[in-house]
Amino acid sequence: MYHEKDFFRMVWQVAAKIPAGRLTSYGAIAKYLGSARSSRMVGWAMNASHAAPFPIPAHRVLNRNGMLTGKAFFEDHMAMQSKLEAEGHRVQNDQVLGFKSVFWDPEIELKLL
Repeated sequence: MYHEKDFFRMVWQVAAKIPAGRLTSYGAIAKYLGSARSSRMVGWAMNASHAAPFPIPAHRVLNRNGMLTGKAFFEDHMAMQSKLEAEGHRVQNDQVLGFKSVFWDPEIELKLL
């Protein structure tokens, strides 16, 4: 298994590649990194992403149902939703509407790069 700091850095590197207008899940990143059972640790990495040495669009990483489960780790309780809405997403009851239609799967998308 990876050292926590190394794993966080790998998560941040994947998350940094999520394009504006697209969203992914903690589990999709974990699976891409070969650690499918580590979605919770991906969440911890997103929560700590303010310490990354490069910008991380942490608001684009949600749970598998498109829920804003990480919103408590932003500067205020509406910041995550505001950032998503600024990118054109509709959020209702802390869930992105149409999540599947904008889903970015790193296993597919990063193979194309």
